Order: sequence, then structure tokens, then C-alpha cells
Amino acid sequence: MKRCSRIVVGFACFLAFASTVEAKKPNILFIMSDDHTSQAVGAYGGRLAALNPTPTIDSLTTEGIVMENAFCQNSICTPSRASIMTGQSCAVSGVTDLMGRLPRQRQYLALEMGKAGYQTAIVGKWHLKERPLAFHYYKVLIEQGHYHDPVFTETGATETVFRKATGNWERNHFGEFIKYENAVQMKGHSTDCITDSALEWFKEKRDPSKPFFLKLHFKAPHDNFTAAPRYNTYLADVDIPEPENLWVRGNHGSIATRGHEDELLPFIGTSISPRHRRRNYRWYANKYLKHEPDMAVEEITHHSYQEYLKKYLRCVKGIDDNLKRVFDYLKSEGVYDNTVIIYTGDQGMYLGEHDYQDKRWGYEEGMRMPFIVRYPKTIPAGTRSDAIVENIDYPPTMLDFAGVPTPDYMHGRSFRAIMETGEEPDDWKKAAYYHYWMHMAHHHNPGHIGIRTKKFKLLFFYGCAENMTEAQTPPGWELYDMENDPAEMNNLYGNSEYAEVIANLKRQLKELRRQYGEDDPKYRCNEVIDEFWDYGLQQRSRAIAISNRFRKEMESKYPPKN
Repeated sequence: MKRCSRIVVGFACFLAFASTVEAKKPNILFIMSDDHTSQAVGAYGGRLAALNPTPTIDSLTTEGIVMENAFCQNSICTPSRASIMTGQSCAVSGVTDLMGRLPRQRQYLALEMGKAGYQTAIVGKWHLKERPLAFHYYKVLIEQGHYHDPVFTETGATETVFRKATGNWERNHFGEFIKYENAVQMKGHSTDCITDSALEWFKEKRDPSKPFFLKLHFKAPHDNFTAAPRYNTYLADVDIPEPENLWVRGNHGSIATRGHEDELLPFIGTSISPRHRRRNYRWYANKYLKHEPDMAVEEITHHSYQEYLKKYLRCVKGIDDNLKRVFDYLKSEGVYDNTVIIYTGDQGMYLGEHDYQDKRWGYEEGMRMPFIVRYPKTIPAGTRSDAIVENIDYPPTMLDFAGVPTPDYMHGRSFRAIMETGEEPDDWKKAAYYHYWMHMAHHHNPGHIGIRTKKFKLLFFYGCAENMTEAQTPPGWELYDMENDPAEMNNLYGNSEYAEVIANLKRQLKELRRQYGEDDPKYRCNEVIDEFWDYGLQQRSRAIAISNRFRKEMESKYPPKN
């Protein structure tokens, strides 16, 4: 009996010690808003900073660090989210497009956090098809989710919800009632509902004896931008500053994005202006074209831009206000300073730059992500870093804070030490990789790959879908000097002065593709990439022919409107 008692007492002491060790680990709160771009975060400066769109988010920057060169490897929701869960490239995770799935066994970040003793939860937008079963608790929007009265699937939910299809992603079922099983429905705006759900988890489901890992994901400000009604007058009387390159095209782009002699401008890259025949911002420019047929293009563009930006920024305002509720709660519970708070978006977003909308492009506004971290115990306040980091590096960094070494199956690396010391190791990455796979889907962006260093960006538009072996749109290369031309207004590819730079970047790009498994022959598009890699007169002539052919095809589908 005495021996048994000693064992029991010893085991109890071990549990108490283990609990104490876990309690010393920092909590981790990973906040991600859908399509919240860096140029709409005050801390990143730019033309919108004077509007003070994000005072709560900016408060993190005064007490933490701003990563100025954070990039995604694929500027589209589902693949970026998969990279943040797996630490892997799209080619290896298998999630290259919006139809990608991430089953429980590959929800690596949650699994590793759970093994490290964290209580894990995810609330909000998930968008990876399979349920997030690797988390101890989940309450996530189904598919894209609705802005108003959203439906969630939740751990332990048993209800059946019928909801009329209203979202653009439900367009095949408009007006019909859709049946959601094992679901719950909330009343109100999604940003408020997601915040309410997170606070409910904190208050009723969190185990204070364990460190927590919570992924808090907002649907906003994803298109179609819909804010809570209380924001309808926000910025109503403000004239939103416009980017100069909304109006000036310059030498931006190439035959791949403009066509031979600009013949594809009406068909590639959805627009704010009426430029794109099929899908200029249809709720705005087309509206003016329909009701004000004599209105000048410049006036239509101005009105469309103002409406687009105000709707977007009203969604951002809702997020910022709700985050104050979350931060106030953490402060009231005394855990604010022991929580690594990360704020990011799942990619960038175009707010009229280059007369583009949405994301997807490998140009700065799509590829760049906001990434802000507050953890006063180790990260100096008010600091900034221009180290190049990618979304595949986010999970190793969070695991590092949890005391977990980066698993071998992850491509990413932790940049915790960079944030804490402000110093880049000599062997830190010198470039970010990019690959947009969803050729000409939804917003008419050609498939392309690229590499971004601190000095240059090289993009290659190969012009076909993942499993195509012939280019549908004209292939073309683009080179930008990011130090002297941060707005990417002057494509330098073909300039003989940059021949050595291009050759070096191509070597680096090829190596990154090998390293990330992107050159795998199972992806048939690699045949086209190889075909046009060396881009001489013969390849240029073929690109011109492809441009002519595609223009004729598009003109037959989308003739000019009278």
C-alpha cells in the first residue's frame, strides 16, 4: 500500500510539473482575415493610411513587429490556407486551387500543436473542404460562408439547418433551400458572429491549465463586400485616394497580360474600369454603363473605384472593431501579454492598382501579405523587418514559439529569431516563390510562376491550366526592379542590360521549383513552362500567334457592347 501511495503521489507530482511546464508556454492567437491586403492596414503606410482604417490592428505594431516582406506562394484562398496548415508548397500539399481538400491527417499544424500540449481551436472561415477534425474544437463556416446569418459546422453539433442560397458560391442553387447537417446558424453579421463564437470558446470551453492555440479566421473582407448595417455611413462623405496606376498603364505587363499590341486588354484581368468586357467590377462599372450610357469612362471608373473601396473598407472596419473586443477580453483575463498575437490575411488584394480587382496576380498587391506579431516577452516593440518570409514559414514559426522543432515534411522555416533579434541569419532565404495555378478562372488571370528577391521580381506567364500541354494565352516574361520601381510600372525583360540578372533569377527560380516539388512531371503544365523557358524570337512569334487566336476566340464570346 505504501509503495502504491508513493506511486500515486509521484504521478500527481509529475502531472503538476507537466501542467506547470505547459502553463509557461505562450498562448498563440493566429488571426487571419480573408483578402485583407497590406495596403489596407495603416501600419503599412500608403495612400489609405491617412483614413486610419485599422487602429486596433495598428496597436499591435506599436507593441510588436511588422514584417514588411511577407508573401504567399499562391494568392488564392484555399491554397494559401493549406500552406499555412502544412508548411508545404501547393505542389506537395496537393492543394493548388479552390477545390483542394485537406483531410485530418494532413492538418499538420493543429496535430503538432496538440501533441505539444496545446488546447487547439479554430473559429471562422476554414475553406478547406474537409472538417478541421485535427483541432480539439472547431466552429467554422461551411464553404465560403454567408455574410449575414451564417451557418457553421461545429464540434458536437447535431442540428439540421435549412438556409436559402444567396451567396455567389451557391449560384447554381439561387433561391433554393440548402440542407446543412450537423450545423448551427447564428443571427447577425459574420464578423460579429465569429467574434462572439471565439469569446464564447474563451469563456466556456478553454481549459486555463493549458496553453491555447486559436485560429480566428474572418470571412471579411472577401468579395462580395458586405458590412454590418452600422457601417453603411462609414466613409460616406470621404473621397478615397486613387492609385496613380489605376489610370496610367505605363510599361506594366507583357504580351501575356496585354496581348500583342494590347489586343487582350478587354479579356485578361478583371477591372475596376469598364476595360474588361466580361467582368469589370460588375456591381459598379456595369451598373453605370447600363443606367448612364453617356457617362465618360473616366467618371465611371472613378465612381466604381469609390464604391468598391468603401464597401471593402467598411468590412475592414468591422474586423478592427471586433478585434478590440477580443483584445480587451484577453487583457481582462490577464493573458494578453502571455499570448503571441499574429495578424495576417490569407493573401493580398487589388484595390484598383493597375486597374485590377481581386487577387491572384503575382504582382505586389496580390503576393504581399500583412504579417504583424505582438509578444512583448521576446519581441521588441515598434520594430520592423524586411526579411523575406512566406506563408509556408508561418507554421514552423508558430511551432517554434510552442517549443516544437520544424518537422522534416515542412518546406518552411521558423523566423522567430529574426523577429526577436532583428537580424537575418546568413543562410536565410533570399527569395520568395510564387505560382498561381488557376489559369483564366473566375477573374481571368493566366497561370504564372515567379520569384521575388529584395531587389527584383521575375514572373513567367506560361498561359495554361494545370493539366494542359499547350498554351491557351500567350506566354511571356516580366522583370521588375523592386527598389526603383515598387509599383511595377516598367517591365525590363528583354532589356540587354539585365541579361545577367535574368539568367541568375531563372537559375534561382528553377532551383526553387525543384526544391518545392513544383517541377513534378505529373503537372502537365510543366511541358509548356519548359517549352517557353528560353524565350527567343521563335517563342515570341508563337506567343503572338497564340495572342491573335485567343483574341478571336474571346471576341466571338464577348463582342463589344453597343
